Amino acid sequence: MQLDSSSGNSSGRSAVLDKQVERVRKKSPLYKVLLHNDPVNTMEYVVTTLRQVVPQLSEQDALGVMLEAHNTGIGLVIVCDLEPAEFYSETLNAKGLTSTIEKEG
Repeated sequence: MQLDSSSGNSSGRSAVLDKQVERVRKKSPLYKVLLHNDPVNTMEYVVTTLRQVVPQLSEQDALGVMLEAHNTGIGLVIVCDLEPAEFYSETLNAKGLTSTIEKEG
């Protein structure tokens, strides 16, 4: 095969294969923030505190967490990355509630 360089035809260019780089990002583990039953504080205080500490909780969600903890001994507040989980748990504890975190799964 002959290439005619004078015609300006680009059919003689070399083919470059775009290699698709596949990145496998290891997901960081998620953590559950758990609220333990609280025989000391009022239900209203627990709901209000949950909403203050975890702003993405709606009134209904916070009420559900409080009732779950009240009825079963432990309620799931939120599942998130380690750093926010530690923050939420420590802040709940500082406000007089009992909270722990555990790895999901």
